[in-house]
Amino acid sequence: MQHRISEFLVGLIFGIGLILSGMTDPGKVIGFLDLFGAWDPSLALVMGGAIAVGVFAFALAKKRTATFLGGALHLPNSNDIDKRLLLGSLLFGAGWGLAGFCPGPAIVSLGAGQPKAAVFVLAMLAGMLLFELAERRSQQIGAHGKR
Repeated sequence: MQHRISEFLVGLIFGIGLILSGMTDPGKVIGFLDLFGAWDPSLALVMGGAIAVGVFAFALAKKRTATFLGGALHLPNSNDIDKRLLLGSLLFGAGWGLAGFCPGPAIVSLGAGQPKAAVFVLAMLAGMLLFELAERRSQQIGAHGKR
């Protein structure tokens, strides 16, 4: 139960941070990407702040084997840049640029009742489902091919 409360509080702090920084407004993202128009650098400042916090957090996490609440700590161990990573990054970036949302702000905006966020979240869930189905199919084909 303590883990769920902590997860809720961290999510709440993240959501409040997104609201206070204006990152739930798709216009902020579109303004950041509009390099030759009315460019808005505020997203770069938010990203810079997140990166600064992340650098210290990951440096601390690399020295630990358990979370602060005692659970197992599993950090990614792959540094490979492969076709899947590049394709996924391109799709994520295209969706982000077209819609002005990424997953976190979209969910916060959905909770605030923004209709555009509902469309984005539904499309995101559909994409996640398609990925999951494709992964299962790929694993089934791989398992049959190894027999």
